Parts: sequence; C-alpha cells; structure tokens
Amino acid sequence: MHTRLTLLSDRWRTRVAAAVGFLAGRGFGGEVGLILGSGLGDFVDRIEGGHAIAYGEIPGFHKTTVAEHRGRLVCGLAAGVPVVVMQGRLHPYEGLPAAELLLPAAVLACLGPRAVIVTNAAGGLNRHYVPGDLMVVRDQVDWHWDDPLRGLLADPLGEAGRAVGRVPGPLHIYDVALGRALAAAAAAAGVAVHQGVYASMWGPAYEARAEIGLLRRGGCDAVGMSTAPEAALLHALGVGVAGLSCITNPARETGQPQLSHADVVEVGAQVRQRVAAVLLQALPDMR
Repeated sequence: MHTRLTLLSDRWRTRVAAAVGFLAGRGFGGEVGLILGSGLGDFVDRIEGGHAIAYGEIPGFHKTTVAEHRGRLVCGLAAGVPVVVMQGRLHPYEGLPAAELLLPAAVLACLGPRAVIVTNAAGGLNRHYVPGDLMVVRDQVDWHWDDPLRGLLADPLGEAGRAVGRVPGPLHIYDVALGRALAAAAAAAGVAVHQGVYASMWGPAYEARAEIGLLRRGGCDAVGMSTAPEAALLHALGVGVAGLSCITNPARETGQPQLSHADVVEVGAQVRQRVAAVLLQALPDMR
C-alpha cells in the first residue's frame, strides 16, 4: 500500500486504494503528475509510449461532463520523464461532494509522483494580464467557504495541530522551488510568464462586476472554477504542487465582454503550444 494511502480516512482510503490497485496493475504510475485544464488536454499528444483509460472505467471515478475535459488518465514518457496525466477534471459546480470531486486527485497522488503540475484556464484579474498570457501560481484563495478536505484525512490535525488543538494552515501549498523551476523553464523555452495568486470560485456562472472588484482588491491575479481543492489535497498528501494558469479573458470591474466556455477553450487552443513547451522544459526538473 502506498504510504500516502495511510493519510486518508478509513472509508475514503478503501475507495482510493481500489482505484490505485486497479491502475497500478495496468502499469499506471509516474514520477511527475499533471492535471490538464480547459483547452489544454492536447498535451497528451506529446507523451511517448503512452496508454490511456477513461475515467468511467476506473473504480469509483465519475465521468467528466464539461466540454474539452476528455476524462482520461494517461501515462507514458514526456521529455524522457515518466508521467501520469489527468486529461480533464471534475469541477465543484458539477454538484459532486468533495470526496467524489477529489478522488481522482487522491488516486493520482497515490500512484507515486513526487510532484504534480496543476493547470487551468482562468480569467485575468490583474490589469496587466491579457488573453493568452501564462501565470505561475504562487498562492491561492479558495472562495468556496468550505474546507474540501473535511472528513477525508485520517489525522486532520497532524502532529503540530494536536499540540495546539487546531489545524495549522499550510505555509506554501504551492512549492516555492517547483514554482521557480516552472518559471525558469518558461524563460528557457522563450515563453513569458507572470507569477500571481489564483482565486477559485464555485461557478458555473462567471463573476459579476462587484465580485471581480472584490477579488481584485483581495489581491487575486486570476480567477477560475477549479484547482484550489486539488492543490490543497495534493499538498496535504505530501505531493509537491506547481500551478500554471492560462489567462483566457480579461475581467473588468466596469464590465466585461459576454463570455462562454467556447471562448475559454479557444484561447486555450491558441496557446497550447506554448503551454506544452513550458511543461516539456520543466518536467526534468520536477522529478
């Protein structure tokens, strides 16, 4: 049993272990994991000798319902590094409880990667961001107002928390060294990146003007509908987390253009070559 499984609560551990055993028996695993967001799933075309399985075939997994989230687990070699990749994810707005939403990320962690790069499509809150920009996630603000890890961990307080009777807040959900490596990889690939704070909202509605103003004044540089719960869980399980956002649209307090998911996917498609270049450059430093 992978040691990360022991960090999970009893009931959830059984479900995660069933999926891990099923996948490990079919050769799934890797030194680095990736979670691919809207419009970025084509990165799997860069994987050599890969094999894939649909989420619906994995014990306990739910099928994805959002366009451009293929809903497959893929493993193979990318830039010479063994990788295991979630091609598409589940989102809080799909109405799933946290345990269902996060089960794929828990399984990914328990397949053994040292680090996971989490990618997403996001709206740009920072006034200097334009569609097509990339942002290395330095930190996050989870606006769901609900701890996604509640009931999922065997020892939620941890040793430090038991000493003071509360859960200590994570200092760095996003690994500082991995973030620097991701930014350095972008520079080496000739791709400009920002570094900033990602805000995670419920969705599926895009943010109202007043919400945009609130997020901006709260120090957030980009906003989306995913990532934060996954990153929190991966960090809690001892996985190094790096984040990369693709800025798909500007968010303006004074009003924004009518936006659709198709627009988000279109911008993701336009920059997928740059995203792939950054990821391929970064992978050897993530293992």
